[in-house]
Amino acid sequence: MSSVPTTRQTAGAGAARAAARRAGRSKVGGYDRRPGVVTYVLLGVAVLIGLGPLYYTLLLGSSDPVAIAQSSLPQLLPDASLFENFSKVINSDAFDFWKAFGNSLIIALFTSATTVLFSTLAGFSFAKLTFKGRRPLLVFVIATMAVPTQLGVIPLYIIMAKIGWIGTLQAVIVPALVTAFGVFWMTQYLEEALPYELIEAARVDGASMFRTFWSIAMPAARPAAAMLALFTFVTQWTNFFWPSIVLNQSNPTLPVAVRLLQANYFVDYSLVMAGVFLITLPLIILFVFAGRQLVAGIMAGAVKG
Repeated sequence: MSSVPTTRQTAGAGAARAAARRAGRSKVGGYDRRPGVVTYVLLGVAVLIGLGPLYYTLLLGSSDPVAIAQSSLPQLLPDASLFENFSKVINSDAFDFWKAFGNSLIIALFTSATTVLFSTLAGFSFAKLTFKGRRPLLVFVIATMAVPTQLGVIPLYIIMAKIGWIGTLQAVIVPALVTAFGVFWMTQYLEEALPYELIEAARVDGASMFRTFWSIAMPAARPAAAMLALFTFVTQWTNFFWPSIVLNQSNPTLPVAVRLLQANYFVDYSLVMAGVFLITLPLIILFVFAGRQLVAGIMAGAVKG
């Protein structure tokens, strides 16, 4: 089969473009894998469904309690009242907004870092090291994912009370240092992405096991580690259940702080929804700036050289 440049010289640009299209189809098994109109329509519908609740929150945050009481959809477009409600939430007397923001940021960043580190360590051990009971232990770790978090709340709260951590950030951070999902995620990834030959070469060169992990396994696990860090950050940033139990009103996270906007006999849903949107806004910014890099990292890790 002649090359595309040769076809361009002999038969013209149109024939060269047709040859390039045929070559592209042959690289994917003879089928044109480019998405069609139906695919884009379905993706657009999925995006609208996903953005619908967020936009509805934005509309309620732009309204006032009277309009919300009169209609569940008080307006179709947000207005300047949204920024007034933002200001009320930030300057609320019910809680210190910036302290709650800092608490959420500390918890999310610290747990993301430790989850990635410990999960990659465990994943490297389960995937590439040989020791007695490796598979049963991995099955046990995965089985813990089937246990609801609520079942461990009472004993965990008793432990935190005995060591005097009630109302402190470490009561939220320490139980989330590593997750069973993170261990499973990194184990599955490293089994395919990290060849045994690289480990053996590092050991022959005199590297210790930890040096092999840090210099060989961690770079290989970077795409999966980035996704795990993102998942963990989002989970901890929006976590309400355990922080609402173990933290108090003087030291809350953002999800707990939004609950403090509710009075005993009256709920201003415009302020609550404005607070919810403020909590979500950092996550939106994170996805806007990091989404392309994360997808590129996943594709780079999925393509074998």
